[in-house]
Amino acid sequence: MPLTKPQQQIVEAPQRFKVVCSGRRFGKTTVAIRQLCYYGRIPNKEIFYVAPTYKQAKMIAFKKLKEKLLDLRWVKKINETELSFVLKNGTTISLKGADNFDSLRGIGLDYLVIDEAADLSSEAWYEVLRPALSDKQGQALFLGTPRGFNWFKDLFDLAEQYPDEWASFQFTTIEGGQVPQTEIDAARRTLDARVFRQEYEASFENYEGRVFYAFDRKQNIKAFDIKDYHSVRILDTLYIGMDFNVMNLIAVIAVRSENILHIIDEIHLTSSNTDEMVEEIKSRYANKSITVFPDPAGAARKTSAAGKTDHTILRAAGFTVRTLHSHNPIKDGVNCVNSKLCNSVGERTLFVDPRCKKTIESLEKLCYQEGTNQINKNSGYDHAGDALRYLVEQLFPIRQKPAPLPIQTWGVKVKKWS
Repeated sequence: MPLTKPQQQIVEAPQRFKVVCSGRRFGKTTVAIRQLCYYGRIPNKEIFYVAPTYKQAKMIAFKKLKEKLLDLRWVKKINETELSFVLKNGTTISLKGADNFDSLRGIGLDYLVIDEAADLSSEAWYEVLRPALSDKQGQALFLGTPRGFNWFKDLFDLAEQYPDEWASFQFTTIEGGQVPQTEIDAARRTLDARVFRQEYEASFENYEGRVFYAFDRKQNIKAFDIKDYHSVRILDTLYIGMDFNVMNLIAVIAVRSENILHIIDEIHLTSSNTDEMVEEIKSRYANKSITVFPDPAGAARKTSAAGKTDHTILRAAGFTVRTLHSHNPIKDGVNCVNSKLCNSVGERTLFVDPRCKKTIESLEKLCYQEGTNQINKNSGYDHAGDALRYLVEQLFPIRQKPAPLPIQTWGVKVKKWS
């Protein structure tokens, strides 16, 4: 399959700097690898592919790029640890992570791809990567999905001011041709309106201010009444999100009826530990089936005097423990909560009993740090919000396993070196 029409527009644009803002599964990696190969055919060039982290660079692009270069028979040497390729024509293509961007200093670049650009620190570009292009007057391709009005938006807007040097492209997921309309419609039903516009329509949304912006006091606060649900058996099974912190240990307690989640209680302990939290849960909810969704870090963290881990204590108490091996990006959990508070078609499926003061306080008052997309962890409002995130993102995950992309060719004639 050749490049799609939108992808072809990107690669044919003559500007030195290209900024591509697109929805999920548009085919950004296809464009990235095509461009790395296109510039890699030129002898004695230094080319970087940069992702937010080393792990992402390896996961997103290394295997696909390796397969393509080997298929072309261009490779002289591969360094699996450093994620680099030395080609037979003297060109080097290196995959890097921007999590330690100071380590990228000192190399002059002929071509640069920055993937998931909105998730990088702006300093990585302005202080390190942009200067690296200067002596060779190198070119750059920025790929990403919006993350509010951050530096990626600033780059995107440069095309209006400097159209001869900068080009900007904005494509939705459906325009990428990789995802069927039925899947887009399904995502619309599970995501809140602002997240859907950002993730699938490539819209720059202003996320400054409240983290849980979909929360509405009048519509999401609702006293729990067993008569609202089909069966009294709803109280037999409890779901608990838990955040471990010695000074602020909190559990958010919920019942579930199909797609509805109702927060019915919360437990907030100060200067405490997990053993005491277990005792409090048991005293309030004896003889209940309890599933706990704790902070993943609790698999190693020890707040018990006996040296047992938090997760071990919960399991020993007879609770079912469901947790991730590591933290998902915070934004994914926030998106899950917002989509339950109110999705893009106006449905609300997350309710909070008015007695859950800490949870309501977090939903109303937890904010991002001014001018950033980083949650303010110094406000004290984050603990209940974290516990709620752990619960919701596992019971109602948004991110689905992506469908495999169709096989694509690269839209450029290349020669094979024997």
